[in-house]
Amino acid sequence: MADNNHNSGAGTGTGTSVRERVIIEEPRQYKVIFHNDDFTTMEFVTEVLRRVFNKPADEAVVLMMKVHREGMAVVGVYSYDVAMTKAAAATSMARQEGFPLKITCEPA
Repeated sequence: MADNNHNSGAGTGTGTSVRERVIIEEPRQYKVIFHNDDFTTMEFVTEVLRRVFNKPADEAVVLMMKVHREGMAVVGVYSYDVAMTKAAAATSMARQEGFPLKITCEPA
């Protein structure tokens, strides 16, 4: 009687491999927005933009004036963690100086 052992292809080199396609999405970006108020000084806003958001002096002044004239301005677009960290650091600086500067983050 014949032996009916069936080899499933394991070890014979006839098996097929299946590749799964992994889709990696870029992390969602968030806008950090400064809002104008009647108490926070222009100098302080400029300083925060330079120290926390690493803006050059001329760009910090342009952004500060946009906040002042238009009521708000996007000061940067970052990943969620970076946006929240920068917003928290800037808010903390403002509170330490007694300013009510409002900073929000929203999806870009």
